Amino acid sequence: MKILYGVQGTGNGHIARARMMAKHFSDRNIDVQYLFSGRPADKFFDMEPFGDYQLRHGLTFVTENGKISNLKTVMAARPLQFIEDVRALDLSEYDVILTDFEPVTAWAGRLKGKPVIGMGHQYAFGYPDVPERGVSAHSKFIMKYFAPVNHRLGLHWHHFNAPILPPIINPEETLKAGGKHIVVYLPFENQQQVTETLKTLPDWKFIQYSPELSDAEEGNVSLRKTSLHGFKEDLCSARGVICNSGFELLSECLHMGLAALTKPVSGQSEQLGNAAALEKLGHAHVMNNFAAQPIQHWLQNIPEQAPQQYPDVAAAICEWLLDGNWNNSIGLVESLWQRTGRAPLTA
Repeated sequence: MKILYGVQGTGNGHIARARMMAKHFSDRNIDVQYLFSGRPADKFFDMEPFGDYQLRHGLTFVTENGKISNLKTVMAARPLQFIEDVRALDLSEYDVILTDFEPVTAWAGRLKGKPVIGMGHQYAFGYPDVPERGVSAHSKFIMKYFAPVNHRLGLHWHHFNAPILPPIINPEETLKAGGKHIVVYLPFENQQQVTETLKTLPDWKFIQYSPELSDAEEGNVSLRKTSLHGFKEDLCSARGVICNSGFELLSECLHMGLAALTKPVSGQSEQLGNAAALEKLGHAHVMNNFAAQPIQHWLQNIPEQAPQQYPDVAAAICEWLLDGNWNNSIGLVESLWQRTGRAPLTA
């Protein structure tokens, strides 16, 4: 079996999932070609697991000061190049297309009649009991047609009585006891504003990560350029996390039992839905605006979070892919949730 695996490069969550999938593909000697889009080539880092990967411009959202910028999103789009990239992508050597909300591979597979499997958080939305917030006709259209698939494997923190899988995490990651610092990862916010706000809370030590930053020290705030190993080390030894409401980092927090304060990106229906789910499940605290007051209140009352201890979902998906029965994912879904101790899906 040969797989073309498309990965959306906006944010780091899709790539983090792909790293776990790549490990298991490699362990099973599965032939996989990776294609990434949605980020400039020089903004990718720690990409060794993906070998000789391909890049395309793709499509992405542009944010400014914690909000979706519709104007900059439109200006960044290159529709004619996107159409050409879709048409020119040669799929003749692949048996199946796997896409984590990556539009070039998804649309190429649809155009050329290849089976396309959507695996990712976005494919969990649209079921009746999955929490949603801020959903408009426009956002529903995007969710449906941004990266269309024949089969979907949605990922979420709970099954919500739907055929959804638990999140893909590294099951070997554990939280070290006695953490004192707070990891701050708010890549969609104004980083200078974030730093200045954190400096008004001098009793706490913060480690602020962003692709825009260079390593430096500003009072009680350590500035760090986003990196894989440094970030993971600081995360696993933290007292808590302040982050936007993207899926993967919060999945890691829930898995390890790490308290989180999260701010959804304004106008981004996926992150607004994540915030609604976290509130419903009682797994994290949500602030709608980035400001010192809600941060201080959370710091004074950081809750103890029970680790969710999700199973090795990536390994199970690899086995399911090899089995080839892509029309039926119910057995995969039920077996993974049973391993978490959650109640089985309702009929």
